[in-house]
Amino acid sequence: MASSKGSSPGSSLLELVLIVGVALGLALGIQAFLVKPYRIPSPSMVPTLDIGQRVLVNRLGSRFSDPEVGDVVVFHPPAGAERTDQMCGAEKPRGQVCPRPTDDRADVNFIKRVVAGPGDRIAIDDGRVIRNGRRQAEPFAEPCGGGEGCSFRRTMTVPAGHYFMMGDNRGSSDDSRFWGPVPRRWVIGGAFATYWPPKRIGPL
Repeated sequence: MASSKGSSPGSSLLELVLIVGVALGLALGIQAFLVKPYRIPSPSMVPTLDIGQRVLVNRLGSRFSDPEVGDVVVFHPPAGAERTDQMCGAEKPRGQVCPRPTDDRADVNFIKRVVAGPGDRIAIDDGRVIRNGRRQAEPFAEPCGGGEGCSFRRTMTVPAGHYFMMGDNRGSSDDSRFWGPVPRRWVIGGAFATYWPPKRIGPL
């Protein structure tokens, strides 16, 4: 009768290494091309998202479809957006939001809400969006508080291929009002769910 031999310690270790390697490869592939976790670093999206809350971002969907007004998205802002003396890519008339971003993108990631798309005419009244002449229903938005940057009543048209981003916490958000609309190619993906803390788990 033939007897079967057990696996050697060396082959078992090799198998374990291969399993771990494949698992890591799949995890990295999913993060690179499908879903990426993102931590909220600032209060700009309160009350929708708090500091330290974690969201999942759909990277694959952004390759095949354009963002829509109302989506919460992660993106690269234009260069200068991360500075305290934020930069606009063009001279802006008094009372108007920044009409054009700088030419280069920043290396950092921001998360904001899309409030206007290509060709939309936008103005801001006390933190509230006036899109194509109509004041938008924004139950998710915190009051602006009447500070500097709350009102830009002169209308600006969003350029082709660009999206106007704003934080839900209108009085504490550095966004497209100051550094301009974001090119489509700089959008990383849409945030679709929160997974931390446990009490905030759910879809966005």
